[in-house]
Amino acid sequence: MKVAIYARVSTVDRDQDPDTQLFALRDFCSAQGWEIHKEYVDRASATDLTHRFAWRELLDDAAKRRLKTVLVFKLDRAFRSVRDMHNTLGAWEPMGVDFRSIREGFDTGTALGRLLMNLLASLAEFELELIRERVKAGMDRARRQGKQIGRPKVSAKRGFKSRYKAVLGRLNRAELSRRKAARELGIGYGTLKRLLDANYPAGAS
Repeated sequence: MKVAIYARVSTVDRDQDPDTQLFALRDFCSAQGWEIHKEYVDRASATDLTHRFAWRELLDDAAKRRLKTVLVFKLDRAFRSVRDMHNTLGAWEPMGVDFRSIREGFDTGTALGRLLMNLLASLAEFELELIRERVKAGMDRARRQGKQIGRPKVSAKRGFKSRYKAVLGRLNRAELSRRKAARELGIGYGTLKRLLDANYPAGAS
């Protein structure tokens, strides 16, 4: 059975060494009589998917069915959340790719492991709902306190209308381009274009 072993250490803790995980993973494979397809090692935080190059390569190899099982030392070495774990394992299931962790004894190749994966779906949904509730509660509290929710409108910025009026006059006289006008106003070109297309009034403020 071809097994991919994955190890990850965070860049925050400079004293971490991936060999600590790799030695245990190699020994486990040897005891099971498994063939190691490849060792994938990352030095990045769990949420830093941009720099988890080895993990992305592993996902690609799994999609191409180059391996049968993914083995990690601990669950948190691979996944950044319960939902991420469930989504990944759900994608691997039809490909015939199993997942195992040494520390927790998690194994999707068994009936119990598949049952736990279904439980993870409920936990993932619960986790997402908790996040939604916290965000909603925070926004409601901010509104009651009179705080601005989201980015303020460009037109609401102090002195913007008067500056826009001056720039608009120079635009009409072809004294500057739209891109230069946007830079002078401190806004994006697309924002200026929307204001001009909507005939935004240039009254003083």
